[in-house]
Amino acid sequence: MHAVVLVGGFGTRLRPLTFSTPKPLLPIANVRQLEHLIAALGTAGVTEVVLAIGFKPQPFLDAFPDGVCAGVALHYAVEPEPLDTAGAIAFAARHAGISDTFIVMNGDILCDVDLTALVAFHKAHDAEGTLHLTPVDDPSQYGVVEIDADGWVQRFVEKPQPGETSSNVVNAGTYVLEPAVLDRIPENQKMSIERVVFPAMVADSRLAAMATDDYWIDTGRPDTYLQANLDLIDGSRSRILSSVGVNAHVAASASITHSVIGDNCVVEDGCVVSDSVLLPGAHIGARVRLERSLVMGSVGDGASLVDCVVGLDGHVSPNASLVGVKVPDPSEVAN
Repeated sequence: MHAVVLVGGFGTRLRPLTFSTPKPLLPIANVRQLEHLIAALGTAGVTEVVLAIGFKPQPFLDAFPDGVCAGVALHYAVEPEPLDTAGAIAFAARHAGISDTFIVMNGDILCDVDLTALVAFHKAHDAEGTLHLTPVDDPSQYGVVEIDADGWVQRFVEKPQPGETSSNVVNAGTYVLEPAVLDRIPENQKMSIERVVFPAMVADSRLAAMATDDYWIDTGRPDTYLQANLDLIDGSRSRILSSVGVNAHVAASASITHSVIGDNCVVEDGCVVSDSVLLPGAHIGARVRLERSLVMGSVGDGASLVDCVVGLDGHVSPNASLVGVKVPDPSEVAN
C-alpha cells in the first residue's frame, strides 16, 4: 500500500525554528516528526511513502540519504509550483504511479488512530474517500463535519455558531482515498481537497468518515509543538521516549523538569529548565532560567526566558529577561 504525506507547507507559524528546518523534520522527543508518521504508516502495512514536497526538497534528501524512513521506502514528488492540498495529492500520486487504495496524511499532525481500522472502515463502506475525524472542545474554531448513523458525510460547517450544528468532530488530516479521486483533480491545477473535492464527493454520496477519540494534535504552532514533545515523555501517549538526546551535556547542578534535551545540547551550571524543549545543538549558558520555551540557538549566562522561541540563528544576550518573544523576530527576517 502507498501513502502520500503532505510536507510542502512553509511552517510559517513555527518560525523562526522553520527558517532552518522544514516543519516535518523538526524533532519531537528527539525523533523527527516525519519518522513518527511514517512508522505508524509502516505498522499499517504501507510499503512506500510519497512525500509531496512543495519547496526545499534538499533537506528531506539529506535527512534520508538511502531513501528509507522508519523502514519504509520513500518516493519524492516535488511540485513545480504550489498546488494546494488536492493538487499536491494528485501530483504526488501520479508521480508515484499510485493505482490502488492509498492513505494521505498531513505532515504536521501526530495521532494514535488505528490506520488499519480506518482502511478497513473505508473498504467496508466501498467509499471513494474516508476521513478520520477527531472531537474538539470548541467547534466554533474549526470546520466541523456532520455524518449520518452509517458513517457517510452529510455536510461541512465552517466555524459554526451556537446551535448551527450538533457535531463536534473535525477533519483530523488523515484520509483513505481511491485512485478515482484523481479524476476529480485536473493535472497541475491548484485546488483544495477540503474546499472543492470533498464537498463534491459529499454531493455524490461517496465520502465516508470514521470518528475516534484517540490522541491527536496539530503540531504547527509553538504551543502545540511544545505540547507534542512533552506528551511523549510524560505518559500522555501510548509510548514513552527518552527526554535526553545523545551526546547531550547537562551540568550536574542544572535542574531539568518535564523537558526534552536534544542531541548535542549543552546546559551549563545552575540552569533551571522546566516545560521546555532544547532542539539539537542548543547551548544554554550558566544560571539560565527557561520556562515553556523552545530553543534551537544559544542563550547567554543569567538570562530568563518564558514562552519564548529561539531559532538556529537566535542568540539571547546574557542577563536578558524575555517573555513571549521570538528570536530572531520572524517579521524582521527576509524570507
